[in-house]
Amino acid sequence: MPIGTPFHTRTFARCGSLNYRDWSGYYAVSAYEANHEREYTAIRQAAALIDVSPLFKYRISGPDATRLVSRVITRDAGKMAEGQVVYTPWCDRAGKVIDDGTVARLDEQTYRWTAADPSLRWIDWNTAGLDVTVEDISSRVAALALQGPTSAALLRDVADADVETLRYFRMVRGTIGRVPVDITRTGYTGDLGYEIWMPAERALDVWDTLTAAGERHGLTPAGMLALDVARVEAGLLLIDVDFMSCRKALIASQTYSPFEMGLGRLVDLDKPAFVGRRALVEEHRRGATRRIVGLEVRWGDVERLYERAGLPPVAPAVASRAAVPVYRGGRQVGRATTTSWSPTLKKLIALATVDAPHDREQTALEMEVTVEATRHRVGATVVKTPFFNPARKTATPPA
Repeated sequence: MPIGTPFHTRTFARCGSLNYRDWSGYYAVSAYEANHEREYTAIRQAAALIDVSPLFKYRISGPDATRLVSRVITRDAGKMAEGQVVYTPWCDRAGKVIDDGTVARLDEQTYRWTAADPSLRWIDWNTAGLDVTVEDISSRVAALALQGPTSAALLRDVADADVETLRYFRMVRGTIGRVPVDITRTGYTGDLGYEIWMPAERALDVWDTLTAAGERHGLTPAGMLALDVARVEAGLLLIDVDFMSCRKALIASQTYSPFEMGLGRLVDLDKPAFVGRRALVEEHRRGATRRIVGLEVRWGDVERLYERAGLPPVAPAVASRAAVPVYRGGRQVGRATTTSWSPTLKKLIALATVDAPHDREQTALEMEVTVEATRHRVGATVVKTPFFNPARKTATPPA
């Protein structure tokens, strides 16, 4: 049975819908109200506060901490500066992705690692011969995502930290409400935003400080349904939905390499040996046979299907995680794994695994859509992700 996060007393008081889900053994709010529209709007037009404490969190420390991190992830930790954060996958020996997450270099010999799935044992298995300590700090560190265009202004009001010069995927230390915090310029919404890391026992002090000052910045607590729409617009993948960990896969087609996930830019084949390198070198040489891409669905085709059924067209209220076939020339060439109506772009968009060479941008495909329990096919086009990529996401100083 799930338990509450360090913020549960505050989120429960605000969650009038009582719409929760289980996230890694914790209660996570799906939507605070009857629907998530206001929460999504806060992410894109004001500021949203999202409890992301259920993430698994590990502390890597010691003289060989950098060697361990570089040995496991596909990126070169030796190139990371203190205070830098990277997004990265990590793979098994066959070059198939176990999970993805962020790694922050806290100081010369210390890293904080986040993951969606438990990875402690895998990291520990790779410590052989190294002078390093791996700690599970998941329950000791609480985390909040503060996302949206006014998030920087709110942080300026409440944080004793140099937020003004904090660059994208960098970290600064400071205090909020007299609580020591790490603030990273990261998030899962594809917008201007931050993630705040703090001692779990002081989490409520940080929440109260943010919410007390947040009213004039349009701060709204947001749940997983709003976050799901935002992350699809940002082209960000979700484990167990858009890809599967190779540790859970039952058949070969359920495993993914970084190249198949569209993350080839995050694979440093020039660095010293790392887990999965040999297999990834070979895949890079021959090319991936499929890739996760973005699709724009022709909304006019969808409208015509509803018109034929005598119904008004209905844009999906929530992101759908039901996989549906994708076709080219009458033959299935992939599957759309997450489909969502984008309120910002006014488009129906999807993340899909598509076989090569049909994964190239501007390729015309068809995707299955169901209207009144009848399956149809509508036009879709392969497009570059992220679908939504505002300049404010990476601007320094933030707007």
